[in-house]
Amino acid sequence: MPSSLTENSPGRKLPAAVRWGALVWMAVWVPAYWLAWGPANFLHLCDLAVILTCIGLWTSNRLLLASQAVSSIVVDYVWTLDAAWVVIAKKPLIGGTEYLLDKHVAAWIRSLSLFHVVLPLVLLWALWRTGYDRRGWLLQTAIALLAFIASRFTDPLKNVNYAFHDPFWHRQIGPAPVHLLVSVLAMAIVVYWPTHLALLRVYRRRIGNQRPSVA
Repeated sequence: MPSSLTENSPGRKLPAAVRWGALVWMAVWVPAYWLAWGPANFLHLCDLAVILTCIGLWTSNRLLLASQAVSSIVVDYVWTLDAAWVVIAKKPLIGGTEYLLDKHVAAWIRSLSLFHVVLPLVLLWALWRTGYDRRGWLLQTAIALLAFIASRFTDPLKNVNYAFHDPFWHRQIGPAPVHLLVSVLAMAIVVYWPTHLALLRVYRRRIGNQRPSVA
């Protein structure tokens, strides 16, 4: 990377307001979610995406941001669709957003889940500034694998990341290792790879495999 970066060149450090905003968000969101749902909740891929995105924003790390764009764009808007269905019909379309109706959790904490609506837009903007790293989908696949494995050590009733039974047929697909492998491959092939191809096209002039820029 050249040491001098122009206004339109990828790899620039993100604005200080965005970087500090990410830290403020973490300072509010992490304790709130921890108290409401416990530490195991942060194994959810969507919640890991928040943490890793905030780290990526703070460090202007395009590899980390690229991986979370691959992870979040499709999933977050599926969540948004399901959440809207829950609010309107009082039942989930796919599942995973039922907690929005849980009166035992403060409404302001539940409202923090609206990050699913905003996060993809933040990631798309950040990648326009830093550039898209084509290794992002590989990194995210590795992150998902580790998250799925770790999820098997949580309460089966919570079914974190659907590590115990899938969201459609509500059953485990074979022995645990097979179920986890199928889950990871499904995410990598059905969600991550098409998103990666779309991002390659959108950011075709702002792509690199260079060492991720760090603040």
